[in-house]
Amino acid sequence: MIFEEKTVESNTVFAGAIFDIHKDTAQIPNGELKNREVVIHSGGVTIAAEHDGKIILVKQFRYGAQQIMLELPAGKLDHGNEDVLSAAKRELEEETGYTAKTWTSLGFIYTTPAICSEKLYLFFAQDLTSGTPHPDEGEFVEYLELPKEDVFKMIKDGEIFDAKTICALTRAYKL
Repeated sequence: MIFEEKTVESNTVFAGAIFDIHKDTAQIPNGELKNREVVIHSGGVTIAAEHDGKIILVKQFRYGAQQIMLELPAGKLDHGNEDVLSAAKRELEEETGYTAKTWTSLGFIYTTPAICSEKLYLFFAQDLTSGTPHPDEGEFVEYLELPKEDVFKMIKDGEIFDAKTICALTRAYKL
C-alpha cells in the first residue's frame, strides 16, 4: 500500500520567531485532497551529559506545559543549517557551563510528527570540564547533577516526563 501524501499547495499562515505554521493542501493515497496544518520548526539538539557518574539536568519553567520541568540541556538550531554538533556544544555550555571532550551521536527523533517538522538530534557528552553558564537573554535555567540511578528512578516514577530527555537517556544508557 502507498502511504505517502503529496503537497499540492502550501501557505504560511503564521511566521514567528521560533516556528512558522503552514496550511497545506495534500493529496492523500486515495487521490482525495485534504487540509494539513503543520508547525515548521528549525529543529534542535538534546544533550545527555555525564560528569563523575552523574547526569546533568536543567530545571526551567516551560510555558507550553505551564510548569517547571527537569530535563536534559537542549535548544533549537539557529535558523539556517547550523551544524548539529556545534549547536549541541553551544547549548551545553550556555545552559550548564560544561564543555565535553567526547561526543557521541545518538541519532535523532521527531517530537510530534503528525503536526510538526521538529527534528531533535540527540548527543551523549562525556569527559566534561566545568565552566560558567551563560544562558540566552530571557532564558532562566538552573543546572543540577544527579546520580544516574536517581534520574532513572525519577523517570520510572513519572517525576521526569520530558520526552526528549527520556529518549536521549534511553539511547545513551541503552535502557
